[in-house]
Amino acid sequence: MRAVEIREYGDPEVLKVVQVETPEPGAGQVTIDAAYVGVNFADLKARAEGYRVESLPFRPGLEVSGRIRAVGPGVEGLRPGQEVAALVNSGAYAEVVVAETATVFPLPAGLDLRTAATLPTVLPTAHALLHEVGRLRAGESVLVHGAAGGIGTVAGQLARAADAGAVYGVVSSTAKAGHALKHGYDEVFTSDTFADDVRRATGGRGVDLVLDPVGGDTLRRGLDTLAVFGRLVSFGNAGGAEPWHVGPPELYAQGRSVAGFSILALAQSAPEALRSLTERAFRKVTDGTVNLPVTAEFPLSDASEAHRLMGGRTSTGKLLLRVAD
Repeated sequence: MRAVEIREYGDPEVLKVVQVETPEPGAGQVTIDAAYVGVNFADLKARAEGYRVESLPFRPGLEVSGRIRAVGPGVEGLRPGQEVAALVNSGAYAEVVVAETATVFPLPAGLDLRTAATLPTVLPTAHALLHEVGRLRAGESVLVHGAAGGIGTVAGQLARAADAGAVYGVVSSTAKAGHALKHGYDEVFTSDTFADDVRRATGGRGVDLVLDPVGGDTLRRGLDTLAVFGRLVSFGNAGGAEPWHVGPPELYAQGRSVAGFSILALAQSAPEALRSLTERAFRKVTDGTVNLPVTAEFPLSDASEAHRLMGGRTSTGKLLLRVAD
């Protein structure tokens, strides 16, 4: 079968199509004939700097949709030919993908394979950030960094559906603002001025909830935009800066709090919690609450082009690799 792997770290050109043996499922696993694969920023970090890579060669890819090819010993409730989406630790850039059954999700009626590939990382993450971790209440305000990306596109819609009082987004350039404004945001700011913009928009009060995938100085400035009793949820360090540590001096005076979330860590530590979260989140698509547009699609063999587009920070929405013809 065909797969895309890296044998060294570097620019998108290090992604190579290779011929490898078709895997068989082990105990508690299934293999999936892939139809579509989601492209995520974590894939770019793995390729460029070895993020979450234990050894080379390495096959990127965290989410896949397709049909079950075979089931391993002890698997119940899943069958060959069944349409599913799956979250995997790595390895989705391939024609056949191995997945643990705990993170394989049969598709509900009305959810097609192309849409399903956009969901396993993005939708549960956005749902958890706002509800399970961020505990957004009706009438509260929220600020979302990366508002034009996959998670940001979904988070804006979910916040609006939850009756947030105001939904503010942050984007890296004004060219992305239009996309965010179409997906739930009241106002969109740029990353260089967002702190001042929040103070202006809220009359100096600040926001109740900040969702931050960037880290570093962005996290510090985001903390300063919180209202009294505000919460910040960190879900990444895309900026690559040394992690910034928050302690009592920053939190005690106004009762602020900081929490964190990683869907990949949750999949390892509490797969049943992930399953429940994902099922709740998927219903937001089938009931029409959320729409995550696929703004670019590439054949598997052009994975490097997908990485180049996402790495240029000009893409919005979700990027996919098309595996099946």
